Amino acid sequence: MSKPAFHPIYHAHHAVALLFLSGIALSAQLLFSDIGNHGMMIIAAVLGGYMALNIGANDAGNNIGPLVGSAVIGLSGALLFAALFEAAGAFLAGDEVISTIKQGIVDPEQLGDSRTIIRVMFSAMLAGAVWLNIATATGTPVSTTHTIVGGVLGAGITVGGIGVADWEMIGAITVSWLISPLLSGIIAALLLYLIKRTITYQAKMSASAGKAVPLLVGLMAWTFTSYLLIKGVKASWRVDLPTALVCGMSIGLGVYLIIKPNIVQRTAMLPNTKSAVNRLFNLPLLLAAGLLSFAHGSNDVANAIGPLIAIKEAATVSGDPPLPDLPAWLLMIGAMGIPLGLVLYGKRLIKTIGSEITELDQVRAFCIVTSVTITVLLASRFGLPVSSTHTAVGAVFGIGFLRESLKTRYAIVLEMLRRRQAGQDRQVMEQFIKRFDRSSFHEKGRMLEQLNATDNRLELSNKERKSLNKLYRRELVKRSAFTRILLTWVITLPATGALAALIYHLLESTVIYNFLFNTGG
Repeated sequence: MSKPAFHPIYHAHHAVALLFLSGIALSAQLLFSDIGNHGMMIIAAVLGGYMALNIGANDAGNNIGPLVGSAVIGLSGALLFAALFEAAGAFLAGDEVISTIKQGIVDPEQLGDSRTIIRVMFSAMLAGAVWLNIATATGTPVSTTHTIVGGVLGAGITVGGIGVADWEMIGAITVSWLISPLLSGIIAALLLYLIKRTITYQAKMSASAGKAVPLLVGLMAWTFTSYLLIKGVKASWRVDLPTALVCGMSIGLGVYLIIKPNIVQRTAMLPNTKSAVNRLFNLPLLLAAGLLSFAHGSNDVANAIGPLIAIKEAATVSGDPPLPDLPAWLLMIGAMGIPLGLVLYGKRLIKTIGSEITELDQVRAFCIVTSVTITVLLASRFGLPVSSTHTAVGAVFGIGFLRESLKTRYAIVLEMLRRRQAGQDRQVMEQFIKRFDRSSFHEKGRMLEQLNATDNRLELSNKERKSLNKLYRRELVKRSAFTRILLTWVITLPATGALAALIYHLLESTVIYNFLFNTGG
């Protein structure tokens, strides 16, 4: 029997989140109790934890949404699996990516005294967390990096004017917003079309998979190794892009040589069906999701604790003892908060990515996760920052729109064949269409060429083609989701900037200001 909506079980996740934030407040009280402004540090630490929860809820599910949507793993298992890798990435490799958020958006020297810097970072964190909370509640994936950048930018401009911002970096972020989803969508669509041409459009799919799948998994190993060397393990080893690509190629070649005999042996026993081919991608997709989650945790932990570290560094004023250096404690806030937010609140966004935009299977999920790494590598080549959310969602849309195009084209071809067979025996027509449907991609092309040579009824005018396109177009991408996500992406940076500016003015003009910045709590 289902429980009523007010049953306590429905609010247990809120209780866990409050317990986490209370734990942060208690530990901050113990760490900073002997230092002036300790009340400010307690609230800042709680805000950092709140931001981490929202990053996990909105952003961390991008890497496992395709796996859940393609039924590689169940939702509960995916949440725990990704949470483990997110935590490992944040704690083991997250300390190298903090500086951009601390000082790369605005120039701290132009903000004035330390208390002004503290108010700016307070405002940015709260604005970013609130915006992410709203986006998560509506099931809309947004870039957490753009969210916190907008907050820092809005509060910074409120203090120092437009000259305080690093507009070169803001311009690069804006360019990346335009390029990364388009690029990842195109790459994902090209990969899917390549797989269709080499495997699923072949008459002998299993045999074709034995040749193509090892190459595809080797490509995945190459791109993922290069991606991790650049984005995920900087704390362990710093490499440039060419070195990462060479190392990645070596790993990819090794993976190809190792798995090829096994894949060939397996495909020899597989039935000649698309679902059987899809299952070959299950294990590579699991490994890919884990590695992407590790890299995401290592990079996006900066969005949660970068402003917190900036507050801690600015909080030491003349005459006061310095605050203790606690990198492990600060990283722990992000390393625990991001995976916890994913587990508690990430289900809604996982469903959005996995099933609400377009239908996914293992092959499509493979194209999505691989396109993310290729997009990041290409962006790194040109020095463009990219959003993991934008690349992942852009890839999903690319897959969906390609499916629409292929389905529409195929429906038009069938209509042309029916026109060709008009007036002939219906059974003969249906047998021809069935034979056409079972044929490989190249065989279909030859059959159409032969028909074109004998009957000009297959030739369509532009008007007829447009009419058939409208008649047979199948919308496999939900337009409501597309419009909602695109609109939210457009307004994220200005919205968080305006919200941070409002919060800054409130902090400056109310009793909150006196509590935080005069009395020290």
